[in-house]
Parts: sequence; C-alpha cells; structure tokens
Amino acid sequence: MLNPALPARAADEKPAHKLKVAIFSKHLQFLAGEEMAQATAGIGFDGVDLTVRKGGHVEPERVRQDLPPLVGIIRKHGLEVPMITVDIVDTQTPFAEDILKTMASLGIRNYRWGGLRYEEGQPYAAQLEQMKPRIAKLAALNSRYQACAMYHTHSGTGVVGASIWDLYVLLKDFDPHAVGVNYDAGHATIEGGLGGWINSFRITEPHLRGIAVKDFIWAKDAGGNWQAQFKPLGEGMVHFPQFFTMVADSGFSGPLQLHFEYPLGGATDGRATLGNITKEEVFGAMKRDLGKLRGYLAQAHL
Repeated sequence: MLNPALPARAADEKPAHKLKVAIFSKHLQFLAGEEMAQATAGIGFDGVDLTVRKGGHVEPERVRQDLPPLVGIIRKHGLEVPMITVDIVDTQTPFAEDILKTMASLGIRNYRWGGLRYEEGQPYAAQLEQMKPRIAKLAALNSRYQACAMYHTHSGTGVVGASIWDLYVLLKDFDPHAVGVNYDAGHATIEGGLGGWINSFRITEPHLRGIAVKDFIWAKDAGGNWQAQFKPLGEGMVHFPQFFTMVADSGFSGPLQLHFEYPLGGATDGRATLGNITKEEVFGAMKRDLGKLRGYLAQAHL
C-alpha cells in the first residue's frame, strides 16, 4: 500500500532522460527500504547513489546480507543503482573486498572512494608519491571485480583532491576504468571559483567517472568569518550552464548525483530523523532542485 506522505508516480509517467540523475541516499537516511525507494521514484530521480558505510543504508559488515535485497527493492521501483558510496580509503579498509565482491555480483560497477589526507609539515610531492603504491593495490583489486573507484573531490585544508590537480598526479598512470574522479562541481568551485574549476576539470577529464552536483555562496558567519554556505540549486555561485556544456563536450555518461547540503533538517546531514521539518517540505525541495538540474541538462543537450 502506498504511503500518502510519500510522492507517487505511475510507471508509465517516468520520462526518458539522456543523462540519468541519482540521489545521494545520505539525504534519505530517515527512510528505509520500500519507503526510500518509493520516495526516490516519486520525486523523479532515475536512481540511487546508495550509502554502504557506517551509519548508512547498509553497514559495511552487513554488505553481503543487506545490499542484495535493498538493491532488489530499489530496482523493483524502476530505479537504478549506478554507484554506491563507501568508506574505502585503500585495500586495508575493513570489508573492502566484501563490498566489491557484493556490488560486482549485483552488476554495480562504480563506488565513491576517498579520504586521503596530507600530513602537515611534510613535502606534498613526496607524500603523493608515497600514496601511489596504495592506489596501485586498490586499482588491482578493482580490476579483479571490474569496479571503478571514483575519488570524491571535497574542499578543505589538508584534503587530498581539494585542488583536484593532485588527483591528476596520483591517477595519471592508472587505468581510469579502475580508479577515477567523482568531480564535485560545488567543492571544485569553492576551491577555484574563477578559473580553477575549469582547469581542474580539464586536467582530470580523462579520469572523469562521476559528477556530484551542489551549489553554494560565500557569506560571513556570526563571527564575521567568510564561509562557504550551501544553497538550493541555482541560488549559488556554481556556473552550471558553462559547466554542463563542458560535461557534454567530454562525452560523460554518468553516474550523476544530486546532493542537498543546505538546511533541510536531518536530511542535510544524513540523520535518521528530520527534526523541525516535514517530509513534504524535504521532498518539495528535492523535486525543485531536480527540476532545476534537468533544466541545465536540457540546455546542454544532456
């Protein structure tokens, strides 16, 4: 029976899109199983970037038992699972091979990878060279399971991949089908708002395997300090028309993920409860942003 609090959509109403859009399931952590899949389909998404990590929809130690039935539920609703988001940093991450083996058995070929950091006071170039053997081992493991690890580009101090150029140094000699980049347009613009995001996109384009979408502005906090504040899509500083024209020229085919990092109660941070906001308000915001994203994609013929 359908839950009246969830958005519903008939199967024959589902439109065809050239570039499919998945929701990052962190923002639906207050829903599980059927409810999560039903909401995703009702909002209008094509698929789910599923959290398979501590506190996610699937706990890493339960991946063999819990991922297959959940993927089955999602697919039953006409949705895809083009990727999963995990806590894998390298081959030493607990349950890494269990995760890869299980996703491969389900035909899922992409997962979001990351978490490398620089040690303060040590030369960065030398640290990058020291990271390469770890990446080589991960690439080899991925190749065994025909999987691709897509390094997510966060912003921040000491974060490997923040500038994105360092990912070129790390990945340029590895097979892009085994290790690639999940290019976050919002974080890339935070780190290089004028032209840096263009340069970083171009240099890592051969390893581009995923794209995450979010928007932001610079604003002062209560203490007068400048901070990046995430905003609904189209209300921030990310140059989406120009960005998606570049994406179209690159031949990118997905997975494309939409994130909701601006204030949406517990949905923002991946909490199990929403707090002082209703499901209807959350779904409405998600549907609005998805519509805005579809508009940008249509302009770029994607």
